[in-house]
Amino acid sequence: MRAESGFTLIELMIVVAVLGIIAAIALPAYNDHVRAGRRGEAMRGVSEVQLAMERWRAECPTYATNNACPGTYPSVANVASDFYTFAISGQSASAYTVTATPAGKQAGDSCGNLVGNNTDKQKPAWSGTGSGCN
Repeated sequence: MRAESGFTLIELMIVVAVLGIIAAIALPAYNDHVRAGRRGEAMRGVSEVQLAMERWRAECPTYATNNACPGTYPSVANVASDFYTFAISGQSASAYTVTATPAGKQAGDSCGNLVGNNTDKQKPAWSGTGSGCN
């Protein structure tokens, strides 16, 4: 009599269960890692707008729009991102605020918005309370 080779149904089900457990653990960790990587895009965008605002302020006596100043007032239209929307608010003679709001696949990020303004001495701060927000 010849011995049959192959896998039993039980063995295949055990392999499927083990793969399911590994996927259940690995997928959320991978998604968190990808979201953290996208936060760098928000930092770059906010810093880019802050630099444009500071260049504007170097030529003008105010952070606010002023038709008497040469050049084009800084805009968030030049900051391209699939995962964040950028906005400038609170422009006055001595202040402004730049906000990066998560959008699209990044919308559920626990770090929330990235907010930077002209009084930041270090770097912009996250409004959320997620761990690993830098």
